[in-house]
Amino acid sequence: MTARTVAAGLVAGVLNDRCTLADQIARGALDPLPAGERARAQRLALVTLRRLGPVDRVLKPLLRKAPPPMVHAVLRVATAEILGEGAQAHGVVSSAVDAIRKGGRALEGYAGLANAVLRRVADYPVDDFAALPPQELPGWLRGRLMSAWGKAATRAMEVAHAAGASLDLTPRDGDAGALAARLGGLALPTGSVRLTARAQVSDLPGYAAGDWWVQDAAAALPARALEVRPGERVLDLCAAPGGKTLQLAAAGADVTALDLSAPRMERVRQNLARCGLSAQTVVADALDWSAPAPFDAVLLDAPCSATGTIRRHPDLPFVRSSDGLKALFALQAALIDRAIGFLRPGGRLVFSTCSLLPDEGEGQVTAALARHPGLEIETPMITGTDPGWSSREGGLRLRPDYWPDLGGMDGFYLARVRLPA
Repeated sequence: MTARTVAAGLVAGVLNDRCTLADQIARGALDPLPAGERARAQRLALVTLRRLGPVDRVLKPLLRKAPPPMVHAVLRVATAEILGEGAQAHGVVSSAVDAIRKGGRALEGYAGLANAVLRRVADYPVDDFAALPPQELPGWLRGRLMSAWGKAATRAMEVAHAAGASLDLTPRDGDAGALAARLGGLALPTGSVRLTARAQVSDLPGYAAGDWWVQDAAAALPARALEVRPGERVLDLCAAPGGKTLQLAAAGADVTALDLSAPRMERVRQNLARCGLSAQTVVADALDWSAPAPFDAVLLDAPCSATGTIRRHPDLPFVRSSDGLKALFALQAALIDRAIGFLRPGGRLVFSTCSLLPDEGEGQVTAALARHPGLEIETPMITGTDPGWSSREGGLRLRPDYWPDLGGMDGFYLARVRLPA
């Protein structure tokens, strides 16, 4: 097994079995590889899925009909590596042909086809490949985004998805400039640090000491929007994987972190311990749990379609559909109502989702304001945000095509509301 072979298996699992990369990896898809090759296999799968549209445009004229799924996946990975990664064609072609030849009797007869096709791919101009239109979002999502944000914005998001995402860090002490200088990164306007070079997270300076944690720049804004003060009692609902919990604890709040998943909450505990921070952790269903006392503030990062994270998870468009969206919308509304019930008079709630759909953002807050007379929306002061990101009802809408010169951001929505005193 090679990294290329495993990457092809991951791609086939996404496209043919509609199984996410995370689920495949959790089931041991990377286990046959040495530790040093696992990251490479995962990277090749991500690159292929991000550039699948251009890859298939190159391959389609070279194939009379679609070959078996695993052969097709090998060809796709090899094409992405040659044209998208700039890898030496000779080695990639040889490895791909060898993988097919060793793939069993059902595949070995396609070795000659693979050799001929990939030699043609190697002749394709790299600049022409780079100029091809990016991978389009699936119709169920593309149509909704065009209705919400327009054709040009949707295309810009697709370009951002194809570019992928750098590694963003949140400094525990809030000093983004110092951390950026230490790690050779870029201090972003909102206080995160962006690393553009590939790196093994656990090997970076300050990881073991808990000086920072991995968190997309957009995902770091909901906790900042809560503007907690030292000693405030704060509830972090749907807390895992814990970046927001760490932010709240680092700000000096008395934090209760709640999540439905015991394994994910264990990850929160591990991150708290690594960073030398403390919070009470609770494994429970937010809709059933009873708080011992009201909270000054609640942060609800609600379960959602995760359509804002495609630049990091390019497999999502291929494995998700519109099925279940209405159930998600209903769950978000129920969680908002529940979160409001946990607040003291005058308390505040930040609601957020990593979604690009207004039904999971602007629409939820507008409906909540109508359901709860006296509830008021507030405009938090978040350093580095652009006035153009403000939404009509008073929230903040973040999109992957924002910050194009800085490398983009995840899609997010957030809003802060306050109960009457």
